[in-house]
Amino acid sequence: MKKVLSAMLVTAMFTSVLSGCGGASPAATSSTTPPVVAPASSESASADEVFEFKLAENQPADNPISKGMQKFAELAKEKSGGTVNIEVYLDAQLGSENETIDQIQAGTLDFARINTSALSSTADEVGVFTLPYIFTSTEHKYKVLDGKIGQGVIDSLEKYNMIGLGYWESGSRSFYSTKKPIKGVADMKGLKVRVQQSDVAIKMVELLGAAATPMSYGEVYQGLQTGVIDAAENDFVSYYTSGHYEVAKNYTLDGHMAPPAMVLMSKTAWDKLSDNQKAAVTEAALEACTWQRQAMNDYQEEARKKVEEAGCEVFDVDVKEFQNSVSAIYDMYPQYADIIAAIKNVA
Repeated sequence: MKKVLSAMLVTAMFTSVLSGCGGASPAATSSTTPPVVAPASSESASADEVFEFKLAENQPADNPISKGMQKFAELAKEKSGGTVNIEVYLDAQLGSENETIDQIQAGTLDFARINTSALSSTADEVGVFTLPYIFTSTEHKYKVLDGKIGQGVIDSLEKYNMIGLGYWESGSRSFYSTKKPIKGVADMKGLKVRVQQSDVAIKMVELLGAAATPMSYGEVYQGLQTGVIDAAENDFVSYYTSGHYEVAKNYTLDGHMAPPAMVLMSKTAWDKLSDNQKAAVTEAALEACTWQRQAMNDYQEEARKKVEEAGCEVFDVDVKEFQNSVSAIYDMYPQYADIIAAIKNVA
């Protein structure tokens, strides 16, 4: 059947893993569920073809996201009996997020970790998770992602020649600036703000009175340093590990977005795997996802402490003012009306 991703690829012994990234798992059952595929065993793995895959990551080595990708690669090798080997390329060595999405679809790249803000320009279904203030809390976010709503979005990716391997933590995004601090919406007026290449992000910044400047992640440091842009936005971990705090010392806690990331696998590569290997990759992704979410959340406070020790100032703001200023964005995406209502009803 076409929707292999929806199959229960792991058995009950992995229930503890599923509870961490449950709805994000390709293991969720559906009305078109194919037969259960047992976890990899060393005996069955020995008969499998050996694959050498590449995974694209745009973050540096010390970011918990990158560490999560390395853990995923290690687990995939272990659980497949050494037949699925994934080399992780950090620091956008294989291209920007949008470039690696194209490569995944074309089947010329095997894996990539992509923020849903970037992915939304290709797969419209994920765009709802990038809307400002769509989630009321981290707990609410993962009830949505790890439930039927999140699984439905994952299932939709197959038509784009992509397999989704869970929702990974990317933190809560806030603005940071090089010149004047952003203490309210009025301070946004006229600023050139770097955003991801996402229609939602562009419209959000424009509603706040600023000029949205799409730019690849690797160009942001120089853009801030040279004045090409006045501000950018990201979570504390990326703000610190990217070094952006060195040139943009004013961080504003508005928490406008909390879009998850996803690990994508090209369906071209997925279809080459045996059932045994698919089970191993799925299991590895679930386990690494659970680990990465915790590691990312743990590092947020540490990163904040480090940037404050380096002389950066963190400003609390009236979040309601920001919410009110961007609320019109919901009407710009009528295709999300039903799913937005469903998200709001998740308790």
